[in-house]
Amino acid sequence: MAVPTIAVGDKVPPGTFSYIPYTPEQDDALVCGIPTTITTTDFFAGKKVVLVSVPGAFTPTCHVNHLPPFLEKYDEFKSKGVDIVGVLAANDAFVMSGWGRVEGLKDKILALSDGNAEWSKALGLSVDLSNIGFGLRTARYAIILDDLVVKYLGVEPGRGVTVSGAEAVLEAL
Repeated sequence: MAVPTIAVGDKVPPGTFSYIPYTPEQDDALVCGIPTTITTTDFFAGKKVVLVSVPGAFTPTCHVNHLPPFLEKYDEFKSKGVDIVGVLAANDAFVMSGWGRVEGLKDKILALSDGNAEWSKALGLSVDLSNIGFGLRTARYAIILDDLVVKYLGVEPGRGVTVSGAEAVLEAL
């Protein structure tokens, strides 16, 4: 289990994510897209952001139970003033883009790569899953940022999705 070093009221440290912006051409599974980088400082400053972090794209809990409700409730997030919804994992940008396409995220939810779980590690929210061959990963958590300040932090205490799920995050907004 991850032990956060960040808390509600703290400003998040700078972070850089690899990201492949959705384009309609990517509806063709053979189109990969071109990775770009975004930073917390440039992309999230002045905005209300919901980030949901998962240990891995295409893994059972993440793929079936964690991410889909965020897409299903996307309009509710937007109606509560959320500017950006993103899903974060240590998978590379190509895997995140592929997962986003399979999940049907299109341009609604950003599929962000926290390479080597560096940003999550800076928050105290990385987990070592080497015992199952996954290496260092992002923990399962959700965070609400308002102009880079943590307004909500839901870190899962064990298996499953509770405090980092779409319903819990919507209630915190």
